[in-house]
Amino acid sequence: MLCALAVSISTSHAHAQGLEKPDAPQPPQGSSQESIKVISAQAPYTPITGKQRVQWAAVETFGPESWLVGIFTAGVGTARDKPEEYGPHWEGFSKRYAMRFSGIAASNTIEAGLGALWGEDPRYVRNQNLPFKKRLGNVFLLSFAARNRDGKLMPAYARYIAIPGNNFLANTWRVSSEADTSSALTRTGYGFLAEVASNAWSEFWPDVKRKVFKK
Repeated sequence: MLCALAVSISTSHAHAQGLEKPDAPQPPQGSSQESIKVISAQAPYTPITGKQRVQWAAVETFGPESWLVGIFTAGVGTARDKPEEYGPHWEGFSKRYAMRFSGIAASNTIEAGLGALWGEDPRYVRNQNLPFKKRLGNVFLLSFAARNRDGKLMPAYARYIAIPGNNFLANTWRVSSEADTSSALTRTGYGFLAEVASNAWSEFWPDVKRKVFKK
């Protein structure tokens, strides 16, 4: 009887201790899921494949983010009637949109293709576990740097070639008011600003979406 009672008390005590154990650590907030455009800093690095390069270029060119930015910039240009050769109406809007689209397609193709020669990975590396200021620094850093085949950071040489190269190449088919060195340099500056904005979206939008839509 005493043995049975002792066993019962011991079992109850162990069960109570189990109930009092602290909760398991919560996973880091924010999505760490990888995509065609974005990879997670927490996941083991796997070099980008040839197929993924093609997919990256396609998403960057034809994805919803590119469509929305294209509509916005073409709309602003049409409202301002810049350049004047295109006119302020729907035909002018379509010409401005097509001109931006051709430049984006050329830039993404050059970056993906050239980067394959030396293993430059064009995907953004999101790190939701860093403090806000360091995440912001990550946005700017990865606008001008990329991972190599070993997962280490390197200057984004293919991007340095693709953004200016596409804008100077576009001088051959743009209207005369935009087909000069000054205009190409201005578009190059906007191209790198667009890279920063795109990285900021990739870094912070999942957090905003999770808080707003409770996901």
